[in-house]
Amino acid sequence: MTDKSLRIVFAGTPDFAAGHLQDLVQKGFNVVAVYSQPDRRVGRGKHLQPTPVKEVAAANNINILQPQSLNQEAAQLANLAADVMVVVAYGQILNQEILDTPRYGCINVHASLLPRWRGAAPIERAILAGDSQSGVSIMQMEQGLDTGPVLMQLATPITEQDNAETLTSRLLRLGQQGLSTVLEELRGFQAKALPQDNSLATYAKKLNKDEAFINWQHSAQSIAHQIQAFYPRSPAWCHYKNDRLRIIQAKSLITPDQGIAGTILEKTRDSFRVVCGQGVLEIQTVQFPGKAPTAIKDVFNGHPDLFQAGESLASDDTNEPLK
Repeated sequence: MTDKSLRIVFAGTPDFAAGHLQDLVQKGFNVVAVYSQPDRRVGRGKHLQPTPVKEVAAANNINILQPQSLNQEAAQLANLAADVMVVVAYGQILNQEILDTPRYGCINVHASLLPRWRGAAPIERAILAGDSQSGVSIMQMEQGLDTGPVLMQLATPITEQDNAETLTSRLLRLGQQGLSTVLEELRGFQAKALPQDNSLATYAKKLNKDEAFINWQHSAQSIAHQIQAFYPRSPAWCHYKNDRLRIIQAKSLITPDQGIAGTILEKTRDSFRVVCGQGVLEIQTVQFPGKAPTAIKDVFNGHPDLFQAGESLASDDTNEPLK
C-alpha cells in the first residue's frame, strides 16, 4: 500500500506517544483503534487520570482499549483487522503472537539512534553520557528489546542549551515526520530494513531518582549533563542551608582546581559558581522547596545574602578537599 488507507492500530501511553497519534490523525491516516495503559490514580485525591494517548483518542472519537496486558489481546487485535500496529512508548514488551497479528506486523518509534540506547530512558541517557547527537528510529518490532531492523532514522544534534524537555520536543517532531513517511510507503521501507549491529548496542535503563543527587566531586561537565538530563522530570538537587535545592540551569566552566568540591567560589550579577571535582559549575537558575524555578539574578534581587562565597552545597560525605 502506498496511501493512507492502511488500517492502523496505535499503542502508546505518555505525551510523547500522544503527539504521534495526534499527528497521524491530523494527516488523515486511518487509525481504527487505540491501545493505552489503564488509567492511574494520581495526586492526593487519588483521582483516576486518563493517559495522554487516551485523551487524544477520545477527542477524535477513536475506539479506546485499555487492557491490563496487551499480550492477552491477540483475538481482539485480530478482530480489528489491522494492517499495522504503531507502538510508541506503550510501556509493555509485546509477545510474538501480538507482533505477528497485524498484516504487516508492528512498527515502533524509538527516541534514539539504534542500536545506541535501547530501553526505557534513551533521551536522558544520551544527555547524561554527553552524546553529541540523538535522533529517532522507526523500527520493525521483534521480541527482543528494541532489537528489530530499522526502517528509517532521523538525527539531531544535542547542544549545550538542551535539556530532556527541549530534546524530547525536537525528537517528537522528527518522530512524527519519520512515522508518517514510513507509513505512506510501508512495504517499500520494510523491504529495505537494515538489521542492527548488536555489538554497538547500549542500554538506557530507567532513571532512578537517586541519580538526581549532585555529587560535587564529579566534574562540572558531568554535573551539567546531569542537570540537563533530569529536567523537568526530576530536577537534579543538592544541599543548601539544611534544605534541598534543585538546580535547573547551569553550565560548566573549564578552570583550574580551586578548592573544596561543593564550595561556592564567587557570585556574579546573575549567577554563582561552585567548585567541582574538575572545573567550575556556573549556576543560573534554581528552585527552592515549594517555589517555582527562579533565575539567580531574581534571587539576588530579593535575597542578596544568599549564595555567598565560601558557603557549601555539599553534604558531609561529598564535602572533601580535592586531591
